[in-house]
Amino acid sequence: MYRTHNCGELRMSHVGEEVTLSGWVQISRDLGGLTFVDLRDRYGITQVVFNMDENAELCQQARKLGREFVVRIKGKVAERSNKNANRPTGNIEIEASNLEILNASKVPPFTIENETDGGDDLRMKYRYLDIRRKPVMENLMFRSQLAIATRKYLSEGGFIEVETPVLIKSTPEGARDFVVPSRMNQGQFYALPQSPQTFKQILMVGGMDKYFQIVKCFRDEDLRADRQPEFTQIDCEMAFVTRDEVLDTFEGLTKHVFKELLDVTLADFPKMSYDEALERYGSDKPDTRFGMEFVELTELAKGHDFPVFDNSEYIVAICAKGAADQYSNKDIKKLTEWMQRPQIGAKGLVNIKYQADGSVKSSVGKFYDDATLNSWKETLEAENGDLVLILCGEKEKTQKQMNELRLEMGKQLGLIDPMQFNPLWVVDFPLLEWDEESERFHAMHHPFTSPKKEDQERMLTGDHETMKALRADAYDLVINGVEIGGGSIRIHDRALQSRNFDLLGFSKEEAEDQFGFLMGAFEYGAPPHGGIAFGFDRLCAVLKGQNSIRDFIAFPKNNQGRDMMIDSPSYIDETQMSELALESTVSAES
Repeated sequence: MYRTHNCGELRMSHVGEEVTLSGWVQISRDLGGLTFVDLRDRYGITQVVFNMDENAELCQQARKLGREFVVRIKGKVAERSNKNANRPTGNIEIEASNLEILNASKVPPFTIENETDGGDDLRMKYRYLDIRRKPVMENLMFRSQLAIATRKYLSEGGFIEVETPVLIKSTPEGARDFVVPSRMNQGQFYALPQSPQTFKQILMVGGMDKYFQIVKCFRDEDLRADRQPEFTQIDCEMAFVTRDEVLDTFEGLTKHVFKELLDVTLADFPKMSYDEALERYGSDKPDTRFGMEFVELTELAKGHDFPVFDNSEYIVAICAKGAADQYSNKDIKKLTEWMQRPQIGAKGLVNIKYQADGSVKSSVGKFYDDATLNSWKETLEAENGDLVLILCGEKEKTQKQMNELRLEMGKQLGLIDPMQFNPLWVVDFPLLEWDEESERFHAMHHPFTSPKKEDQERMLTGDHETMKALRADAYDLVINGVEIGGGSIRIHDRALQSRNFDLLGFSKEEAEDQFGFLMGAFEYGAPPHGGIAFGFDRLCAVLKGQNSIRDFIAFPKNNQGRDMMIDSPSYIDETQMSELALESTVSAES
């Protein structure tokens, strides 16, 4: 056999036993009479010792081992003289009696250590080596544990796991679809699902009552640390439920996985309206682990002959407690330049320093005397030693800019603990967003979201301005400023669904062509229903206090959507192009 034990298993209780281990050479150390090899597998590392005095030939063989060689070693478990308290197997070692090289290895392009010298693209090109590193392997094992805990909770709650199609119909709403040409129906295309939304609603019409699926989804959109072209959702739907029943169920799921995987007990999740989240934090996914909430100064700051403020729709401040002495004028200038980057687009940044000695310094001191600035203290909840930062402009744009500044200040001041968890539900989103450029409404969530019950009649009969005020029976779960999941109570009535398609700019023909199957199903006794989808990859990252989802995905894509290991996407040959009735516009050579 290749092994009697794994490399993380042996302890003092095994001393004297003859064992066989197999794994990869982490490192070897030649100390003259003794050669030490650290042998690694998925379970851990065990030290093996080769003694020149006892078996010179075997020791010479061991000295030829390189990093990542695959070997089988037989020997006796012995107590180590120099114990390693940082390793579970650190009290023992294997006195080798036999060594077999199962496979040699080239020198790896980066070190297979917890802290590696490999860049992202290099690590993704050699992903099979990267997975051997403990942090990546542990992340993938954690992902598996999360999936098991999720399935256990939902199945015990009466949910049925149902697989939905991967080859579906393309629709123009939402992000761009990935499309797949059909050979048997030439000129026509499937789309890969952005979510199983319509299918899970159909399952509710079909009487399945409680559905879930841990499912792959696909979106052809610009990428970043928390986005991939293919990602995984915990997708759920329930029939005969109210909003709060859905929230209670999936708050329970969230508490369950935190307890099972981290032994963290979460308190009940607060609810915050969309409007309140924007007023207090400038974001519909606020990070509530630290304060620095927004303070509006529009009325206080206007009327002092400072044109920048006087001509602004909205003036807002944050107060960084105790930070006045930490930020020099040079630091403030750097912060201002950071805010003026195109990604944020602020025109400037005003500051007030309430000094520890009671004096006041401000970048707008020539427009506002000390008495005026001191009179703002109560509104700002500021004290001596505090730094106040102010932005102004159009309200929506300025709120987004101040949210970025607040988060940056939280990082700079060390206020963000990655292993502190502050979940909340954001509720009562607008149902529709008006787009001036296209002169039509867009769905804030998706076209199947129901307006709140008290707004349904207004949706059917109201005018254009009424539509802007409609509230959705929608909700997002936010943890530490990350949107973990979102969902809504769905429309289950054909007339209301048809009206929503009208508002979103669909013609009757377009709505029927794309979603006629769903509206038709509503005519056969569709129950009230609602659901939610959690971003599974994001949930993994948040639970582990990490920002990027890549290391929780076995084979991720890079920022250009490429799989560096298999070099995909790639060209297909002319025979395949012809079979699919596609014309080649770019040759592989070019």
